[in-house]
Amino acid sequence: GAAVSMVQKDLKKLVAYSSVAHLGLVMVGLFALTNSALAGGVMQMLSHGISTGALFLLVGVIYERRHTKLIEEFGGIAKVMPAYCAIFVIITLSSVGLPGTNGFIGEFLILWGTFTSKVLVHPRWVTAVAATGVILGVVYMLSAVMRVFFGSLKNPKNKALKDLGAREWAYLLPLVVVVVLMGVWPNPFLRRIEPAVELVRMDYLEKAKKSVSLTRPVLDSPVSFLLPDEYLPAGETIMPTSPTPPPPVASSMTAPPKKLSSPPVLNKPGLMPKAIMKVPAGGPMPAPPPGGES
Repeated sequence: GAAVSMVQKDLKKLVAYSSVAHLGLVMVGLFALTNSALAGGVMQMLSHGISTGALFLLVGVIYERRHTKLIEEFGGIAKVMPAYCAIFVIITLSSVGLPGTNGFIGEFLILWGTFTSKVLVHPRWVTAVAATGVILGVVYMLSAVMRVFFGSLKNPKNKALKDLGAREWAYLLPLVVVVVLMGVWPNPFLRRIEPAVELVRMDYLEKAKKSVSLTRPVLDSPVSFLLPDEYLPAGETIMPTSPTPPPPVASSMTAPPKKLSSPPVLNKPGLMPKAIMKVPAGGPMPAPPPGGES
């Protein structure tokens, strides 16, 4: 999102693609699965709704006067619209995460929670990539502000632009107040976010315990969705599950001997009888004839 925003020539499209960069940072916080990162993600969504909504309103103000959103059509309009320029700069600084504004709270919590995450494979590298997106956001937003508001007033159509009216002050000033309030006093918002964050995290841990069979060698492997014991609440552990024993295999060595229906016949020479005596039913076996062989 940040890379696409840097090449935009339309001010409204630039603001729109900046939303993609902000929400990408939110996703990093959600996958980090720490309380700080999750709370920062929710805070960033709130801040994004306020700051980006205000930026779209500000783009609509200038479009209503000039009927164009191309950045090259402006330049130096801070000389004729100082109040509009001041509001736009404040909202832009909140969007890029200036300390003291709402954007700083969410971005800082996300980056800190991601850096200390034990779920991600390489949390420090993920934090570095996310911080790069934040830096690029500063580049394209401040570059747009410089090209639109500062410099020489070359376009004669911009010399007759009117500054903010009472109606525009009425819907822009409350947004500025909320931007500053969330930046200097975020605790009321974070206290209301914390129970939901803890509930989501505990629900994920509970599902992970039921769906993933963990053993100690697996816990030491770099897999992002496995949870070490330190991530569980106090007093809870994930017990390694023993594999299910395979079903017994029938073997000829252990099979019971089959019952023979007749006496065995000896195959050694000289020992094979000429006749096999049968036992009559209900009587004892008769004695062999005297004299051995008949």
